[in-house]
Amino acid sequence: MTDRRFSLAALTVLELSPPEMVEVAARAGYSHVGLRLMPATPEEYHFPVVADAGLRRQTLERLRDTGVKVLDIEILRLKEETRVADFAPVLEAGAEFGATEVLVAGNDSDEARLTDNFAAFCDLAATFGIYPSLEFMPWTDARDLLQAARIVENADRANGAVLVDAFHFNRSASRLEDLARVAPARLRYAQLCDVAGPRPDDMGEILRQARTERRFPGDGDCDLKGLLRTLPANIPLSLEIPTRQLMEQGVSALDRARTALDKARTLIEQI
Repeated sequence: MTDRRFSLAALTVLELSPPEMVEVAARAGYSHVGLRLMPATPEEYHFPVVADAGLRRQTLERLRDTGVKVLDIEILRLKEETRVADFAPVLEAGAEFGATEVLVAGNDSDEARLTDNFAAFCDLAATFGIYPSLEFMPWTDARDLLQAARIVENADRANGAVLVDAFHFNRSASRLEDLARVAPARLRYAQLCDVAGPRPDDMGEILRQARTERRFPGDGDCDLKGLLRTLPANIPLSLEIPTRQLMEQGVSALDRARTALDKARTLIEQI
């Protein structure tokens, strides 16, 4: 267990600027962070790290001072109108931060075009030494594990991977037996959280839970032990656990980050 890498995901402490996030990760005991260089939604408050050289410099200084490393950058969406070359500045910033992974979402209903764009994006990312992971989410055009794995395999790039997020694994009704058939090289890191209650019928409610109301590991109904046993041993774990209610109750980002890490470590010790 000593070499397990835990990363603090941006969505867990989205109110923090990147330098603040690095500081909180260090104080809470994480080895890595995930930086959100592109907003996930138009409504989301966003710190413009790519465009703001000063903010980028502050983040790099905090990384150096704390020894925390960057695991992944997010979130790049492959859409119908996407021009893959436009992502170069984001990948360049990610490489400057030392990121090895980039989170990709599939938002194009034409699976053949999505596959081609993912392949082209993998080629671009390879020039920066970065590995793209396609995250399946039930409301996107990579709906579940099987579809994401198919897209990545058909793209046929050595640096292409699938990102398993425990929330989406549960809410997309993906199966452990299918995960066991994914080549370990296609699984670079995973996102860990828990989720409570049965799968809602309403996709809007699933989306709301995903962005604002997840549970700490062990506090919900997911078979997280089964998931972790099926994933490659010692795969880096990004703790992505938005808990808006706790934030609104005044629980600090540091305390939320610490709780996430403590509960994740407890879960790992039980396996």
